[in-house]
Amino acid sequence: MDDAFWLRYLRAHADPRTRTLHAAGTILASLVGAVALARRSPKLFGAALVCGYGPAWYTHAFIERNKPETFSAPLRSLTSDYRMCYGLLTGTLDEDLRRANVTTAAEVGG
Repeated sequence: MDDAFWLRYLRAHADPRTRTLHAAGTILASLVGAVALARRSPKLFGAALVCGYGPAWYTHAFIERNKPETFSAPLRSLTSDYRMCYGLLTGTLDEDLRRANVTTAAEVGG
């Protein structure tokens, strides 16, 4: 993955609430999407999209106040979303956040 894009993506997700809601949406969308594929249900697939994009776009509109990266680079954005989710779940995201000049939870005492 393009490191410059990854760091820009992290800066666009600077608020921990944004990252948390993105991860929750990604996990839920993945689960609903898997069920949609298993059942071959277009309605459930649509619900999976809402589960994933709803929280993400909300956070960009009302928390970050920026434009989602998905509009400029949809596939890299999706890949970065899963990478960010993995980093949050495994506790391995802080170093990349520091490289992106984003304050980590540990640095603000939380």
